[in-house]
Amino acid sequence: MPRVKKSPDVRTNELIGCAERLFFEQGYENTTVNDVIREANVSKGAFYHYFVSKEALLEAVAARMAHHSLKELQTVFEDPSLDAVGQLNALFAGSRRLKVEMAPQLKNTFNALFKPENIVLYHRIDAAVSAVTLPFLTELLRRGHKEGSLDAPDPEALAPMLLYLRLGVAKTMHRALQQTEAGDLDGAARTLDGWMRTYGMAVERLLKIPEGTIEVTEPGFSRAFLEASV
Repeated sequence: MPRVKKSPDVRTNELIGCAERLFFEQGYENTTVNDVIREANVSKGAFYHYFVSKEALLEAVAARMAHHSLKELQTVFEDPSLDAVGQLNALFAGSRRLKVEMAPQLKNTFNALFKPENIVLYHRIDAAVSAVTLPFLTELLRRGHKEGSLDAPDPEALAPMLLYLRLGVAKTMHRALQQTEAGDLDGAARTLDGWMRTYGMAVERLLKIPEGTIEVTEPGFSRAFLEASV
């Protein structure tokens, strides 16, 4: 096919989009620069004009996914009516809503990310998302400690701990989705419910707040999520 001249922004976004699709479909380790070049219909010279390597393209894919996460965070953090606890609960509520709405896409994403050949992609995306989330969470903890609603005298140390805890969410959801596909929806829902409750308790204990203050999950969420994925 003849190549069409496009603006740098358009071409860059197209290359990132092509790479993201190929990384998820084939695996990061199994995707070559030539695969991306063919998919995007660009010359090798054009590719290297925008990205010096496949690793640089990976960084761009991770950054774009992190940017999408940041858009969700900003809405909550810019709401002046919410205190720190209200912001945390709004974040968890928004996360639950999106997970149910996007359950089929999340299933495909998890299936791709947890392949052995995508371990680099998984960790790079997580690092990018954590990097954009950390300043917001640190400021939330600082504000909550000042308000007296959260016990966070060292928000710079506590924020990374809370982010590390959330790594288990995707892995547990992936296992529950696999269990559902195997025909055990009830067992998968119980497993996910139990893990989410324990995760919520861990967050509350780290913040030294009463049990039930933070609503990580709600009755029926796990089953709704798993049913929506089918």
